[in-house]
Amino acid sequence: MPTLSVYNMTNEKVGDIELSAEIFDVEINEGLVHQAVIMQLASRRLGTHQTKTRGMVRGGGRKPWRQKGTGRARAGTRRSPLWRGGGTIFGPHPRSYTFTMPRKQRRLALKCVLTDKVKNENLVVLDDLNFDAPKTKDFVAFQKTFGVDKSKALFITKELVENVVLSSNNLQNAKTISAIQLNVFDILNSEKVFVTKEAVEKIEEVYA
Repeated sequence: MPTLSVYNMTNEKVGDIELSAEIFDVEINEGLVHQAVIMQLASRRLGTHQTKTRGMVRGGGRKPWRQKGTGRARAGTRRSPLWRGGGTIFGPHPRSYTFTMPRKQRRLALKCVLTDKVKNENLVVLDDLNFDAPKTKDFVAFQKTFGVDKSKALFITKELVENVVLSSNNLQNAKTISAIQLNVFDILNSEKVFVTKEAVEKIEEVYA
């Protein structure tokens, strides 16, 4: 069972916390993690690309020339894909790229990336995370305290805290999510992950 230090917002140690081995100390399956990331990115694709088939192209209602006697190849319509301005053969059409994974596999992939952050000392547990008012400069000062003002960091709270969300919205290298919104891609895409004690309890409650 891994044990981590708990820090306050000024980077002072205020205690320790024991993390559930069932979530934060599992065997890492890289193939499963890769599949989970691909699934998440695929679900973000809009799939709105569209090309016109010969039936969608304007014109071509009349046969270009008679069938025989001209010395040219037979042609029935100017909308043929063989013609300039004609339709497109096997072109893309609106579709969904979404695919799903079994629930147990999705959860295991999430546990794998959390375990990786713990083993590489990239998971920081905070006693609390909140601000008196939504100010970006206060959030930047908080980041500098932990030395992550120039690196990507993910901040996880039990529930979305308005002042925290508003303070970090304008920062490209910071993202705030709730424990319920936990996902593989955001964790992997962050160099450091900050999670509050309440969020840890919520994660263990949901995924244990």
